[in-house]
Amino acid sequence: MVVEIVLMNFFWITGGTFALYSKLCRYAKVGLIPSEQPEDLEVSDYQRELPSNRNTISSKIKKNFEQSKFAKFTLLFIAMLGTCMVVGDGILTPSISGRIAILSVMILIALFMVQRFGTDKVGYAFSPILCVWFSLITGIGVYNFIKFDPLVVKAINPKYIIDYFKRNGKEAWISLGGVILSITGTEAMFADLGHFTVKSIQISMGCVVYPAVITAYIGQAAWLRYNIDHVADTFYKSLPSALYWPMFVMAVMAAIIASQAMISGTFSIIKQSLSLGCFPRVQVVHTSDKYEGQVYIPEMNYLLMIGCVLVIATFRTTKKIGNAYGIAVIFAETLTSGFLVVIMLVIWKTNILLVILYVLVISSTEYLYLSAVLYKFGNGGYLPFSFALALMFIMCTWNYVHRAKYNYELEYKVSHEAIKDIVTDTNINHMGGLAIFYSELAHGIPPIFKHYVDNVPALHSVLVFVSIKSLPVSRVAPEERFLFRRVKPNELYVFRCVVRYGYTDVRNEKESFEKILIERLTNYIQYDYGTEPQQVRLADEDVVKLDKAWRSGVVHLVGEHEIVSREGSSIGKRFLINYAYNFMKKNLRQSYSVFDVPHKKMLKVGMTYEL
Repeated sequence: MVVEIVLMNFFWITGGTFALYSKLCRYAKVGLIPSEQPEDLEVSDYQRELPSNRNTISSKIKKNFEQSKFAKFTLLFIAMLGTCMVVGDGILTPSISGRIAILSVMILIALFMVQRFGTDKVGYAFSPILCVWFSLITGIGVYNFIKFDPLVVKAINPKYIIDYFKRNGKEAWISLGGVILSITGTEAMFADLGHFTVKSIQISMGCVVYPAVITAYIGQAAWLRYNIDHVADTFYKSLPSALYWPMFVMAVMAAIIASQAMISGTFSIIKQSLSLGCFPRVQVVHTSDKYEGQVYIPEMNYLLMIGCVLVIATFRTTKKIGNAYGIAVIFAETLTSGFLVVIMLVIWKTNILLVILYVLVISSTEYLYLSAVLYKFGNGGYLPFSFALALMFIMCTWNYVHRAKYNYELEYKVSHEAIKDIVTDTNINHMGGLAIFYSELAHGIPPIFKHYVDNVPALHSVLVFVSIKSLPVSRVAPEERFLFRRVKPNELYVFRCVVRYGYTDVRNEKESFEKILIERLTNYIQYDYGTEPQQVRLADEDVVKLDKAWRSGVVHLVGEHEIVSREGSSIGKRFLINYAYNFMKKNLRQSYSVFDVPHKKMLKVGMTYEL
């Protein structure tokens, strides 16, 4: 089983469903939050190409998705469910990697403890082991093939598969649940190329992994021709006696690598979930300056560790964990494959006959395997569904309130005309300094501003409203990341700033966000005026005023929102908002903690949102 796990997880490029959902949101208006703006099309990596009218099928399908709220909810639900199953896989993979419970727990705890040093460093430490591992299983496979029965290659003939099912019937179908562990991951790795390029995957899979694993299996099959009674422990029994202990050590190391792959992948997909408002705020630590996708999430690291220890302590044997493992993997694959069909129709505009062929050949095969693994649902197979249900509740609750909160701010946002009335009000005092308001509202002034002015009738000389926005692209170039808009009533300067990130972008945590903001704002002021001599003079004057305001003092204003359900809401809505959401909000990080707002300069503004 070690071979299967390494093959599956070394190339399981996680986040498939969320990556495909993000791609679909980019090319079609299927997102549930109305955050798409024309300015986003200016981002070079966006470069949207909408389906042409000539492909009527693609156009009709796209239109139906955009006009159907049910379809939008279904797409988001499937994306979250696929993510939950992969996270469940992230718990099961380390748990299945060992046979002795106590030893497995000790190794896993050590593995989770080193995650804080960075997944890239952990990965580099394991890379030489993978090279040795694939070399050894290839060599041993060739050795057994030549020594025992070279004629075993006849098994490639599809006729033997048909004969096998004729002889065994139901038992043959059930056995597919075990076969799935040796083939999954080969299709799912193309769902999201987040950490690797297409060429690197093609070369490594075609030239290293696939030949090595096939050779290992052929060698084991040749050995089994003369040792049919040792099917249960073929891998170790088929080894030459001199290589038993070296291969035992390498197998343990390979199992650890498989666990590491899923742990790293879990961190990546949680980061993607955050960008879509589908997961509570957690700390995302970028562990590599060189590689964008390398992240570490402390909260998830310890939750995964606890989950793995509980699974091992509860099941103790790898047989039951294997049943659960197969369901988690193939279920995630079928969801990813379904999303891929939608992508083929809506974005790639694939010929409908090719789409039908894909469904008949690939999707039908996946569902056949899924039916086989579901047969073992009661014998441990229920475990990933339990993990998925718990995580789905968290993600659905958070996303529901996140969308409701965004729509509330959108409905009650402050217009530019209202701002002019506020800042010209003689009852409001003006003072020096710079005030930065943080909000999740991508466009418009959040209602928290008016609430602040009503209670504190004083304004700084420069106001900047900042929101962090995630775009459905892999990255946004640094020079395109800050988007400014300006309102200039009298002597008070008001700016709207949207900071745009892709789902693989890394925020430079070593540089002060405040300093970067002022630098970009200065460049915007100089560019906004133009290059005429008089315009340059006005720009220089405004830059001096901005610098003076910054040096006079900066205050960061963040909303301390109390989220409650409206009077007359249903029992379910009151439970989700008043209890479930608020429990998560109180026990996890706040947005100002995630964005590293300096506490000494921070001012919280309390406001109640009735959703």
